[in-house]
Amino acid sequence: MKIALNGASGFTGRLAVAELARRGIDAVLVGRDPERLRAAAAGTGFEVRIADIGDQDALRSAFGDVDAVVNTAGPFARLGAPVVRAAIAAEAHYVDTTGEQQYISDVFGAFASAAADAGVTIVPAMADDGGPSDFIGHLVGEAAGTVDVMTAALWYRDGGFSRGTLRSLDPDLLFDGALRYENGGWTTYAEPSRLSWRFPGAADAVRVGKAALPPVVTVPRHVPVRSMEGLLGGSFDQLTGGIEPAFIDSLPEGPDDAQRRQSKWTICVEAVTSAGRAAFGEVEGTDGYGKTAVIAVEAARRLVVNGANAGVLAPSQAFDPESFLGFLSGHGVRWLVTEG
Repeated sequence: MKIALNGASGFTGRLAVAELARRGIDAVLVGRDPERLRAAAAGTGFEVRIADIGDQDALRSAFGDVDAVVNTAGPFARLGAPVVRAAIAAEAHYVDTTGEQQYISDVFGAFASAAADAGVTIVPAMADDGGPSDFIGHLVGEAAGTVDVMTAALWYRDGGFSRGTLRSLDPDLLFDGALRYENGGWTTYAEPSRLSWRFPGAADAVRVGKAALPPVVTVPRHVPVRSMEGLLGGSFDQLTGGIEPAFIDSLPEGPDDAQRRQSKWTICVEAVTSAGRAAFGEVEGTDGYGKTAVIAVEAARRLVVNGANAGVLAPSQAFDPESFLGFLSGHGVRWLVTEG
């Protein structure tokens, strides 16, 4: 098994390099900066291949003999599609770490036929927010049955963001442009269904607002649901007006090890049937960036070893949700599904 890692010299990319090396998986590191890639590869024995996303032939050649591609280079709305296209052309499976809701939706629309024709599997959103939320959404949907309304709520706290994450945060898409699934399609909408959420372990209800969460565009592809929306917990007022690129450039590349260890993330999903029956799910962990590297590498490994249907798939369509969450339990992730 050989996995190509695109964006290996970035903050999340370097964590994925470490995870590949820890698990003894052969890898090639792909990017445009030879010096940064060699630094990322130091001590691993991994091969370095230079390819810019603007050179489709070079990118396809870099993926030519690999079994799967892991892409950690965002913003994905700007940089993702050429990597997906090159992976398909090289007949390699593909996973990425995007949390960009509209981009995820675009991947389903743009690449489903080409991936199916090439016999490869494309799974976007294999990160701390996308994979676990899709898995727990599937299990909650199974517990509830045919769902009338599903709501996913995400709460980050006690940590910081990488420069790459901040560059990927388009406030117009993240907030006002958030999609809601309604009666068979996705649409923007005005007001969220609620303004607070009782997260596990929180002393009080947490303020929430509508947000473009990944599971809203993935869960309805495998769970019968009439309506679904996403909510983001905490105060993100500083993001609504956008962040100046110069300010982002002045920040550290990402949180240090201590900040990563203390950071926490919680995802809750509630499903209610038309008869009023409800099911609830929660999944939470620490170190979102570190868990993202674990999730993406494991996803690529499972595609190579176990296979999945060809095409663009939601996480729960490509992998068994309970099995994957069980794997993450070994990395300190807690999850639970209840009915009430």
